[in-house]
Amino acid sequence: MELLCAASRSGLYEDPKHSPLSERFRGTCASITSTPTHSQVMAISKKAGKKAATPKTGPAKVTKADWKEGFKKKQVGVSDMTLLTTISNESINDNLQKRWTNAEIYAYIGGVLISVNPFRDLGIYTDEVLQKYKGKNRLEVPPHVFGIAESAYYNMNAYHENQCVIISGESGAGKTEAAKRIMQYIAAVSGGQDNNIQEIKDMVLATNPLLESFGCAKTLRNNNSSRHGKYLEIMFNTRGEPVGAQITNYLLEKGRVVGQVENERNFHIFYQFTRAASDEQREQFGLQGPESYAYTSTSNCLEVQGINDTEDYADTLNAMRIIGLSEPEQSEIFRMLAIVLWLGNAQFQEMDDGNAAITDAGVTDFIAYLMEVESGMVQKVLTTKVVETQRGGRRGSIYDVPLNPAQATAVRDALAKAIYNNLFEWIVSRINISMKPRSATAQVIGILDIFGFEIFEDNSFEQLCINYVNEKLQQIFIELTLKTEQEEYVREQIKWTPINYFNNKIVCDLIEERKPPGIFAALNDACATAHADPAAADNSFVQRTAMLSSNPHFEARGAQFLVKHYAGDVMYNISGMTDKNKDALVKDLFDLIGSSGNQFLQTLFLDRPDSNSKKRPPTAGDRIKGSASALVDNLMKAHPSYIRTIKPNQNRSPTEYDTKAILHQIKYLGLQENIRVRRAGFAYRNTFEKMVERFYLLSPSTSYAGEYIWQGDAKSGCEQILKDTGIVKDEWQMGVTKAFIKNPETLFALETMRDRYWHNMAARIQRAWRNYWRYKNECAKRIQRFWRNNKESIEYAKVREYGHQVLASRKERRRYSLLSYRRFTGDYLDVNGKNALGVELRNACGLGADQVSFSSKAQVLVSKTFRSSKPNPRFLIVTNKAVYIAMTTQKDGQIHTSLERKIPLITIKSISLSNLRDDWFVFNCNASEEGDPVLHCYFKTELVASLLQLTQASINVIVGPTIEYAKKKDKKARIQFVKDETVPRDDVYKSHTIHVPSGEPPNSISRPRAKRKQGVVRPITQGKLLRAGGPSTKPRNVSKPQPAAQPLPGKSATIGVRPTPAPVASTPPPARNVAPPSPPEEPDVELYRAKFSFQGQEGEMSLQKDDVVELVEKDDNGWWLVKKDGEEGWAPNNYLELVPKKPRAPPAAPPPPARRPPPSVPIVSPTPTAPKVQVAIRSVTADASAKPVAVFPGLMPSNGSVTPWKKPTASANNSAEPTPVNSRPPSSIGTKPPAPPIGSKPKVTPPPVAAKPGAVKPPGKPPIPTAPRPPAGNASAPRASAAKLAPPSAQMDLAAALAKRAQRMTDD
Repeated sequence: MELLCAASRSGLYEDPKHSPLSERFRGTCASITSTPTHSQVMAISKKAGKKAATPKTGPAKVTKADWKEGFKKKQVGVSDMTLLTTISNESINDNLQKRWTNAEIYAYIGGVLISVNPFRDLGIYTDEVLQKYKGKNRLEVPPHVFGIAESAYYNMNAYHENQCVIISGESGAGKTEAAKRIMQYIAAVSGGQDNNIQEIKDMVLATNPLLESFGCAKTLRNNNSSRHGKYLEIMFNTRGEPVGAQITNYLLEKGRVVGQVENERNFHIFYQFTRAASDEQREQFGLQGPESYAYTSTSNCLEVQGINDTEDYADTLNAMRIIGLSEPEQSEIFRMLAIVLWLGNAQFQEMDDGNAAITDAGVTDFIAYLMEVESGMVQKVLTTKVVETQRGGRRGSIYDVPLNPAQATAVRDALAKAIYNNLFEWIVSRINISMKPRSATAQVIGILDIFGFEIFEDNSFEQLCINYVNEKLQQIFIELTLKTEQEEYVREQIKWTPINYFNNKIVCDLIEERKPPGIFAALNDACATAHADPAAADNSFVQRTAMLSSNPHFEARGAQFLVKHYAGDVMYNISGMTDKNKDALVKDLFDLIGSSGNQFLQTLFLDRPDSNSKKRPPTAGDRIKGSASALVDNLMKAHPSYIRTIKPNQNRSPTEYDTKAILHQIKYLGLQENIRVRRAGFAYRNTFEKMVERFYLLSPSTSYAGEYIWQGDAKSGCEQILKDTGIVKDEWQMGVTKAFIKNPETLFALETMRDRYWHNMAARIQRAWRNYWRYKNECAKRIQRFWRNNKESIEYAKVREYGHQVLASRKERRRYSLLSYRRFTGDYLDVNGKNALGVELRNACGLGADQVSFSSKAQVLVSKTFRSSKPNPRFLIVTNKAVYIAMTTQKDGQIHTSLERKIPLITIKSISLSNLRDDWFVFNCNASEEGDPVLHCYFKTELVASLLQLTQASINVIVGPTIEYAKKKDKKARIQFVKDETVPRDDVYKSHTIHVPSGEPPNSISRPRAKRKQGVVRPITQGKLLRAGGPSTKPRNVSKPQPAAQPLPGKSATIGVRPTPAPVASTPPPARNVAPPSPPEEPDVELYRAKFSFQGQEGEMSLQKDDVVELVEKDDNGWWLVKKDGEEGWAPNNYLELVPKKPRAPPAAPPPPARRPPPSVPIVSPTPTAPKVQVAIRSVTADASAKPVAVFPGLMPSNGSVTPWKKPTASANNSAEPTPVNSRPPSSIGTKPPAPPIGSKPKVTPPPVAAKPGAVKPPGKPPIPTAPRPPAGNASAPRASAAKLAPPSAQMDLAAALAKRAQRMTDD
């Protein structure tokens, strides 16, 4: 997997200042930024590194200036604040202000991202921007939240560790937006085409609008403030694809449901629901506008700039659908929202006795309808309280105690808060069910989006819990980046300058400790001692706060107390704090919910307290402390990434930069100390074993062919790796158990080298594989080319022999037709190809998709009125259906080709030819108006053979001294042929007489195929068959033994060790009688003789022809290591030939038994030579009375003679007569005329090839199948004693053809 990934990546260092070869890499600048973490660096190089260009000699070429550079955006400030010249809060603020003013809202401190809220859309979260960060480390691209997301995702895949992103900052600084962008990036780059994976991605993104609607609200500082904490864990499989997710909810601010300060709003969902609900929902739940409900209108803030409640409601419904909430579930959710809204409209009036009474009974009746309970029970629960007295642990009397209006309002609000809080918890759990992992989980990426630090004019229990959680997160940051960092340097004995910082553990202990009791413990004690009266409980808490004054970060001030948080001093009001801490419903409300007929409402309150239990239920302080501890534990188990958000002003203005407020945030976030630690510390550290396991490939001392071979301990191996990679000593230190690397650039360089290793290995494998296939394909092409040429030659020769058999001993032959290289090609005009003439002829004749068997230029005898006929040029084309005669004419200066005549093959009865050497013939067709065409073609024999093949030899071939043809339908004509030696070339037609010179005798035999020249063996020194991978420039005397693989440090001995085959002990052969020992033999050494001279270079062996060398080693790349005169060197193997070994003198043995004499060699009779026939050069007139010759029997001859099989068989003595009417050659294709007998040579049989060891013995050659012949060139089965000529088959058995060819070469 790594090899494929490395081979697909490109270069890492596009900027020269980030190059591993630059000065900052060599350690000359000690103030380079670093990214210290407890286990891993924030971003690891993921690029495979481009192949380094070979430096060119000569003067350096100056790059021409580009005018486009003037339009590039200039960098403002520094992107990584560890590079600041002066480290102070003011310099940090100045840098942030410069960048924020120029729309650069992100900056780094090492690997920590600093984000300043722009309060406007900058267009920096598009898909185009996202793709720029995909696969890049943080040094390659500008600071961005996508860079943090990419680092976390890559570290998870590369190091197989859980990751988390901790986003911190005060309310309105942009934490929720950063969390959404991280989810956007991970969903975009995590891949996976499976439907389940895409479904998980959609669900993760859909949680944002859904939880924002139910958990966010408009506050004085933020229009979309998160009023709850959320920790989203995205689960991935081993391929880095999301397979599930889980959300953990923290401390919903449920008090906002029943009341808000001026100009703040309730949760968004109430305004969305009341504004955009459907008519059916309005009818079912009695919905009105948000101004009609007390819980949404008392703060006098119904509209918010930049928020469209109607559009957001549509997004919420869509998110519910994606999450998988059914229609009934959605309906029940909106029913609960309606209950909460209508509960706020339940108002109370004070009666004369001071008790509370319902102002409008219609409201409680509608609430009872929604809750599916009795109306009277709702009124009773809201206005009375059931009190049970106890005596000595026994139950006493039960009383209904009336409530005053304030107490009744508190009960009403408690019920509304409980319903909404439990509804929110149910939605979160329902989301988790839908996003349950679909498969096994390998790693997790967590995203923490939690409420920021809050300081209001009136701070109560909610602000105390929120600020406590932020203190815990700040403690994590300090523990992992400052405190643990310095402690590890001391423990590992690293040279280090300590940095002073504020440790907020003392503040965390002030709030959460039990002994001495902290604020939460004091609240619990006050609630336990005065549980019945909230005012008495508050007074008890005031008294207990006095005991906390010993802590320097706490001040008690009567009904208030002050806590000095890391982010500033906060004054908390004690009034109502104990009641909020109890966070318990009265028993009457549980009874009301238990009587409801709505199952969904009862589902929300499954965890009802047991009235019989003596155990005190957990308070709100206990729950938030337990949740914070669990959150810290989860975060500590993962590798953290940090985003520190800053709010530039309190007015949400995109142009206002509040320097005072930002300096305060810079101070309490500890950015100055963070920069100092990173500049003085080490960006990366890991154990020796992990370092060796990750980077052992980079050193030849620790790796060989991908195996770990270092035999020392892990520390020495790690040190050797860092030395061999060329990293200067100032860049790294060796601790007791870990190796420390100072700058992140150094780590990126190591990662780049590692990726390049896999890239180079992949390239080498690909290069060797391509060379192998290139060599194999070239060899195959040469073999195929030779075979095609040979096969075509054989096929053409077969057709040629067949055609000669058709006219054998019947017609005089032309000298050209006897040549050995004459082939019957067939389609001479290339009508089947893409030749322009062939395409024009195909279109003119309308051939369509028909294949042409024969095409050639010809002449047609054209009759002239009152004049002698004259031959005119034509094109002759033959298909399996007809014979086409095309002609060209000139009209208006343009040449046009048209079809003159089409003769179907079934209409051709016979073909008439003369017995002289002329090239004229006639197609004797059925009676037609056009008559029989008289044609002249040089390839007449090939044409006749092709027609016989196409018609299955149904056409008679008539050879005679004259040619009879039908000039018109009822008009016969005859053409005479006269030998005339005065004709210089070819023949001459005049007045139905053709004068032709003498040709070769009819019984002449074609010349045998010319033998190929004896090939000269030449070595392959250039071209495609030259094998790559020749000798190296260095002489290689002795092959280096492969070192033994070693187990990686910390791994078992079997991991990473390549098994070495044990030597096989040879089994001694069975004892038998042996001859007496012979004298010692000479060593068995293979000797080779140089066939050619070879001038070697460095490391190669120079050879002269006939030099004898000793073979040392064979290599598969075509070069062998040889030895001559005590020196070794490489030589090409195709220059060498094996020197046969001298036969050894056999040991003395008894005389062999008498053998039979060898068989006598047959006497070879001399080949008789045919006497030469002297032909007198004179004019001979053809005999007009001679009978025409019908070559093939089976069809009625044109002259009306009887059927050949009914005639008596001619005797052998009649062979001297003129050509018989129905004589035919044998029908077997390839059968040669009988040749004089020759002596048989003893055939050399090649030795059988032994099967490979372990290979399955292949079966014997199967019999040649008898497939039906194609109809285009088939001959019918033989009839009676005379067999028809069979045309050559288009299919050919390759093995049989090769065997025949080898036999023919052996015979020759």
